[in-house]
Order: sequence, then structure tokens, then C-alpha cells
Amino acid sequence: MESTDLQKLLEQVSTGALTPQDAARSLKNFFYEDISFAKIDHHRTIRTGYPEVIFCQGKTVEQIAAIMQRLKEHEPNRNLLATRCSPEAYQAARGIIPEVEYNQLARVMYLKRSKREISTSGYILVISAGTADIPVAEEAALTAELLGHEVRRLFDVGVAGLHRLLNHMETIVSARVVIAVAGMEGALPSVLGGLVDKPVIAVPTSIGYGANLGGISALLCMLNSCAAGVTVVNIDNGFGAGYAAAMISGLNS
Repeated sequence: MESTDLQKLLEQVSTGALTPQDAARSLKNFFYEDISFAKIDHHRTIRTGYPEVIFCQGKTVEQIAAIMQRLKEHEPNRNLLATRCSPEAYQAARGIIPEVEYNQLARVMYLKRSKREISTSGYILVISAGTADIPVAEEAALTAELLGHEVRRLFDVGVAGLHRLLNHMETIVSARVVIAVAGMEGALPSVLGGLVDKPVIAVPTSIGYGANLGGISALLCMLNSCAAGVTVVNIDNGFGAGYAAAMISGLNS
């Protein structure tokens, strides 16, 4: 339920078109719906503007399919998103929701229904340092797109060949928010932070040799960036970066 739906419901009660009892039945699952293994937050759209996102890791395929089905019924006009989704979970969900889609590279399952885009003065740019970082970058890009924003992608332009990045400066400086995804030593966000006057969201990935420590080295380098305006999310957290970029891009739009 969205805030406009709640307002319409209250107006119907006020005018007598709907009885308080019928309104109460409509609001039965207003805050959350308890389906034993999950308490689905149907109130989140009113609070934050976006529906609850399913984090699939650790859930069974049956649980994921059931949660997706309940969200589909309660959020009829919204895009739905499930991250860290396996092909098996996608197939289970597709059995009850044939129109659901899947991006195997990003491990994202989604149901795209809303064509409404938030009016912005620019776009979100997702940049990956290397080709191996693309799965995390694509998760960030899909998340921001499904939240209603224009997203552009720029892949494999890391500091090992800085000229590749500099060849795209017009695209980079014109973005409203930049998401920089990098493994190894994680230097890309610092470089971008010194080139643009927009927020840079840094995403460390677990890509790298032994001393990368599964992304910890990249994370620490990004946290210690000397460039102002760089904010860091957790290792491989493309979803968190895409969500934050969408919120920033939506401000004052």
C-alpha cells in the first residue's frame, strides 16, 4: 500500500462510501503480514517510498517464492526486487509468477511493472574498475533502475589503465551520483573523488589475490581515501550502493 492508497481509503470512509469495518479489513495487514517464517513489511512503501526487498541468501526456494507472491499481491503498482537469488529460487518463483525476470550475472530476480521514473536533472553512473567487478556493479545498476532512476554503465576502466577512464570524462562529470566498484587495492573511488563534484559511493569487491583478503584490503583503502565526498558501503554490497544512489538522486528532483 502506498500513501496515496491510504489517503483514498480514509476519504472513502469520510464520505461514507466505505464502512469503517471494511476499511479495517483492508488495513488488517497494514503494518506487516505474518506468514510464520517471515513477517512481510507492507508498510515500508509508505515510510520509505519503496517496497521491501528480498535478501534471498539463507532462505529456501519455497520461502523466497512465497514472499515474492505476497509482495506481488500487496504492491500491485511497484517494481519488486530480490537480491542474491539463485537460479533455483528464480525457477520456483517463476512457477507462480510467470512474468518474473532474472539477471544471472547480478543474481537479481525482479518483477518490473512500474514505468514511472523519478524526474531528475541527471543520471546515476555505475563504474567498474575491472570486468571481474561487473556482477557487483550490475547489482547496483539494476537496483537503482528498479527504484525508478536512469542509470548508465561504464565498465573496465580501472587505474591499471587510467587513460580508459579519462576518455569518458564528459559522461562521468555529468552524472548526478557516481557508484565506483573496485576490487584489488580499491583505488578507483579515490581517483573519481578528485575529479567530480558529485557524491561518489565506493563499493569494494572480494576480487583480488591473497593479500586482498576477500575484499578487506579494498574496503580499508576506500575508507582511508583522501578524496572528499567518497562514501563506502560493505564488501560486494552493490544493492546498498544502488539504493543509496537512488535516494540521493531523488533529492530535490
